[in-house]
Amino acid sequence: MVAIKKAVVAVDFSDESTYIAEYAKLFAEKFDAELIVVYAAPSLNQYVGFHVPPNTIESFVGEIVTGAEKSMGDFLEKHFAGIKTTGKVVTGFAAEEILEIAADENADLIIMGTHGRTGIDRLLFGSVAAKIVRGADIPVLTVRPDFDK
Repeated sequence: MVAIKKAVVAVDFSDESTYIAEYAKLFAEKFDAELIVVYAAPSLNQYVGFHVPPNTIESFVGEIVTGAEKSMGDFLEKHFAGIKTTGKVVTGFAAEEILEIAADENADLIIMGTHGRTGIDRLLFGSVAAKIVRGADIPVLTVRPDFDK
């Protein structure tokens, strides 16, 4: 029988993350599952050679991480009260970080949103959701909210 005891929930603290949290909370309650909520901040290492001092980039990333850690605490308190939940803020390429955490945590499921980018946006920014779906060894629930309803 399929059991979901631990799920990784990828968020970016956008309005979509609130919608994703509703699905994650439902899974946690129905399956008595633990949630690992992940925010992946960009490392910006790819910009080190562009005449921007490395210490400036590191400082900027540090500020992003500090802000994300506060946002994570607020997000967990607001959306997952009473649920066994851990928040993780990491830096790097989002898809790689999320897949690595899912593997390290022996997760049974990944829950994440998709912005539904198409055309040039998808070409330029790629699709974190598509990379995770292709690279995951476990099921992935992608949620594309319809904000018009």
